[in-house]
This record gives sequence, structure tokens and C-alpha cells, in this order.
Amino acid sequence: MALAVAAFGIGTSEFIIMGLLPNLADSFQVSIPKAGILVTAYALSVTVGSPVVALATARLERKRALLLLLGVFILGNLACAAAPTYNMLFLARVLTALSHGAFFGIGSVVASNLVASNQRAQAIAIMFSGLTLANVLGVPAGTALGQAFGWRASFWAIVPIGLIAAVAVFWLVPRQPKVSSELIHEFRVLRNPRVLLVLAMSVLGSASLFCVFTYIAPTLEKVTAISPHGVTLVLLLFGIGITVGNLAGGALSDWRPMRFLVMSLLALLLALTCLYFAEPFAVPMVVSVLVWGALVFAAGTPLQARIVEQASAAPNLASTLNQGAFNLGNASGATLGGALLTAGFSYRQLPIASGIVTVCMLVLALWSAHLDRKHRVALEAGELTLG
Repeated sequence: MALAVAAFGIGTSEFIIMGLLPNLADSFQVSIPKAGILVTAYALSVTVGSPVVALATARLERKRALLLLLGVFILGNLACAAAPTYNMLFLARVLTALSHGAFFGIGSVVASNLVASNQRAQAIAIMFSGLTLANVLGVPAGTALGQAFGWRASFWAIVPIGLIAAVAVFWLVPRQPKVSSELIHEFRVLRNPRVLLVLAMSVLGSASLFCVFTYIAPTLEKVTAISPHGVTLVLLLFGIGITVGNLAGGALSDWRPMRFLVMSLLALLLALTCLYFAEPFAVPMVVSVLVWGALVFAAGTPLQARIVEQASAAPNLASTLNQGAFNLGNASGATLGGALLTAGFSYRQLPIASGIVTVCMLVLALWSAHLDRKHRVALEAGELTLG
């Protein structure tokens, strides 16, 4: 739960930019796609910076590393709130993002170590519930605060959340055993094709989400004709949807992870189809956003538990790299959506692009399930030989 509090603060800081995108564009007199680059910058900083930060904190006890990363998070949000120009805000977002991937990567390992092996997905889902609750409470509240008092007020409000999270981790998270091996040697885990498939699926899953979600505020305002205050309520419902999806995904993933993943992706394709047709109509659009959010996070939940399982010899690095993969997907999705808008496509075409990305993820999920079956057969054959 202490890790969930920290995840709440980090999630609020990450996702709040989507609700504030029109405000930031007006404040710095830039286009919506250029303001969307702030999402890409954050995501790429996580992607590139996460392995570097993981290596830099490799010799630290895990709890101490988590506290150091929360310190970087607090400083980064202070810099965002005080940024006088678009370029300075860009750099501040890059700084803030350096704490993101390593925190969730190390935090996932800590959470999984606190429970039995058959409860790991649920434990990780509980930690990530802070991330989803950020969309229920943090992002709508921060968006409303930014609309009422200016976008800087939203970032100022995140700073005390970071301080509370640091205190919670300090008092409630038990000390962890130090990692005995050199983290640089853990890169050998990338030779495992099943690990690489998880990373690829994480990229595609996030790209599918952020192709649409990055531009959800202008889509709701311009296509669905919902007021700015109404957008805040829709973001609240989206947060409820992803919270339910995350927790349900955690419980079901401990049952049949790959079967659940494939079923979730099929349902997600149906939800994206509904989203496309519902965009011009307020009530169907709101319902579609809620269901879409739940399915996106339900499908993503098995991946973090799977990376810890598949890379048990190198959990710190693999889990951190998976966070980098998620955020590479964030950057790719935001860039894809921005490129389509710049090329003259409308907001309505974004769910179609997201659906194509989801189909690619489904293909990889089926391939991964096939490799799992081959691996089980090989193990059984080995056991028979030994017998």
C-alpha cells in the first residue's frame, strides 16, 4: 500500500498532462500536437533513462533506491511548476521521468517478494492501483485545479503528494536484501525470446492506449462537444475503468495469464470499434471510454508479472526495462497520434490506428503462448528422460 501511495503521485504527474494539454498549448502559444510532445519527452526519458538509473542504483538497497527516486520525482515537479518557458517545462518533464521507470521496476520486485509466488500478479496490481487511482482522483482533480487556477497549480499540488509518498515508503516498506550480482551482467536476460516478446507487447499495448488518450481532451471537446468541466468528469470515469480493469486483471492473471491476455485483447479490439462509432455522441462516448480504459489496463496487468517470472535471474533490470517498454509505447503512441493529426487526419481516425496496433500485439501474444507450450513440452520431455 505504501508503494501504491507513491505510484499515485507518479501516475498523477505522468497523466495530468493529457487533461492540461489545451491549457498548455494556450499558455505557451503552441499547437496541440506540439504540446503533445511533452508526453513523448516524458515517455522517452523513461525509456532511455530507466536502464541508466537502474545501473546507477544497482548497489543500493532497494528501499533506499526507492527513496532516492522519490526525491528526484519531487524536484522534477517543483521544476515543472516553476518553468517559465515551453523548453524549460520540456526539460523539467524529462527530469521528472527519470524517477518513473526505475521506481516501478524496483517496486514491482519488492511487491512480488512480499507475497507467495501464486499471488505476485495481485501484489503488483495493488501497487499499480495507485497509478490507476491517480486517474480516478489525481488527474481529474489536477485538471480541474489547472482550469481554475492555471496549469502551474496542478504541478504545485503534486509536490506534497510526493512528500507523503516518501514518508510512507520510509516507514512502511521493509528493508530489502541487496542484489548480489552485478546488474550489468543481467543484460543476458535479453537473449531470452520470451522476455523480448513481453517487452514488445508492452510497447504495443501502451502505444495503442496513448495514440488515443494523449488527445482525449481535445477529442472530447471538439468531436463529442463536451465542455472542459465535462472532460474532467470523463477522465474521472476513465480512471474508475482502469482501476477496475487493473485489479481484475491482477486477480485473473494469476489463474491463466496468457489465455486472459488474448481474451482481453480481443475484447479491446471490440471496444476500440465502439469508441470510433461513439465519438460524436456524448453518452455512448462516455461509456465507451470507461470500458476501453478497463480493458486496456486489464490486458497490460499480466505483462509486469510475466516479466518478473520470465526473468527471475534478473528481476530488477527486466522489470525496469519493461517500464521503459511501456513508456516507449507511450511516446510511440503519442507521436503516431500527433503525426496523423498533423497529416490532416481527424481525431476520429485515432481509434482506428490504435486498433491496428492492438492487432499487432495480439499476434505477439499468440506467438508468446506458442513458445510457452513449446517450453512446457521441452521440460516434460526432460523430466521423462531423467525418469
